[in-house]
Amino acid sequence: MKLDELRKIRERAEAELRLRSGTSRIKIVVGMGTSGIAAGARQTLRAILDEVTRRDLHDVVVTQTGEKGLAAQEPIVEVHEPTRITIYGEVDEGVARRIVAEHVVNGRPLSEHVVESREVPGDQPPH
Repeated sequence: MKLDELRKIRERAEAELRLRSGTSRIKIVVGMGTSGIAAGARQTLRAILDEVTRRDLHDVVVTQTGEKGLAAQEPIVEVHEPTRITIYGEVDEGVARRIVAEHVVNGRPLSEHVVESREVPGDQPPH
């Protein structure tokens, strides 16, 4: 393997690590339990990470969680904002990219895929 190839691999890994930690304006959580993975959550997570990286969104953190108890709605994606949590269901790669473009970037949730949306009390710590 050439030095340039190793450098690119390291840079990709560092960029992905930054996306998965730190403080943020928005946190995106992908359900990666057994039913989520079976329904395509790995591809959903990859699409979100790719879209966040492609758009150079430094104030967005992407993480994963286990089962959410909504197996019929998998893959599940949560968007955590300072005052609201929006839960999306049946999120394939295309919907995942739209969530980043429409909801995260433009502030317009995709109502046709929202399973639940709730306000968060104002005294919550930052992400």
